[in-house]
Parts: sequence; C-alpha cells; structure tokens
Amino acid sequence: LVVPVTIGIILLLLYLNFGSLAKSLIVLLSVPFAAIGAIWYLDYLHYNMSVAVWVGIIALAGVAAETGVVMLVYLDEAYERRVREGRMTTVQDLREAIMEGAVQRVRPKMMTVAAIMGGLLPIMWTTGTGADVMKRIAAPMIGGMVSSTILTLIVIPVLYFIWKRWMMSSDSQSDRIIISSVHEI
Repeated sequence: LVVPVTIGIILLLLYLNFGSLAKSLIVLLSVPFAAIGAIWYLDYLHYNMSVAVWVGIIALAGVAAETGVVMLVYLDEAYERRVREGRMTTVQDLREAIMEGAVQRVRPKMMTVAAIMGGLLPIMWTTGTGADVMKRIAAPMIGGMVSSTILTLIVIPVLYFIWKRWMMSSDSQSDRIIISSVHEI
C-alpha cells in the first residue's frame, strides 16, 4: 500500500511542479529504472523483502525522481533557449538541443551518484548492532543508483525527443491546416 501511495504522491508533486502530465510521466519513468537495479542487487545479495528494504526502495524512488527532474530541466532549458533564438525549426535542431542538455547533465549526475555511493558503501561493510537492518536499507539504493544513472542518461533524453518531435509534428500539421484554410478563404 505504501509504495503505490508514494508513487502517487511523487506523480502529484511532479505534476504540480511541471504543470504537464507528459513531463511528469517522463520523469516518473526514472523510478522503474532505479527499481530494476535495486531488485537485481537485492537478488544478488539474497536479501528478502522486508520493511527495511521497502524503506530503501522508497528513498530510492525519491532520489530517482529528483535526478529525472534535473535531467528534464536541463533538456527543457536547452530546448527553450533554442526556440527563443529561432534555432528550432527541424528535427536535427531538436536532436542537437537534447544532446546539449543531456551532456550538461552527465557531470552533475555522476557527482550525485558518487556522493550517494560514497555514503552508502561503507554501510555495506559494517558489522555490529543494527548493521543487518542498515544494509537492507542501503542495498536497494546502491543497486538502483547504478541502473538509474545509466538508464536516466539514455532513456529520458530519448523519450523527451520522441515527445517533442511528436509535438513539433502536430504543431506543423495544425499550421498547415490554418494555412490551407486561409488560402481557401
């Protein structure tokens, strides 16, 4: 019950932030990408699902959504700048804008992942009182950050490209309809 509620709250907050369901869903796709790595790492360590594991997964969902938001902000910024400059007329212009925005995001994403891994990896080597619980919280976050990094840097720009290309083509179709209507008059 907690995980769907958490995802619903994340979607609501994303929608309130962006004001766009499409952008919110693109960012929300970061969460399953992170979950893939979390599940693989939990399986590798032979950890069963427990309250501690779910706490780690919920924390991972928040971090994955945050990194997806930042990626989308960088992509939007590059796109909007090119639109303002009048350099967004072709699909190639869109591709270049997305490449520009995604490349700017590589270093901050790697720094985020390095900081999170630097904080969580020592927990995985700890022994003593409470270490077993802490390991089960840290494990999904470690596995999820690895897969989230790779997939967020690749998949979100591709989905953004597909969405914006579709928006550009529907805008140009509506422009053609208006122009043909004006010519008929």
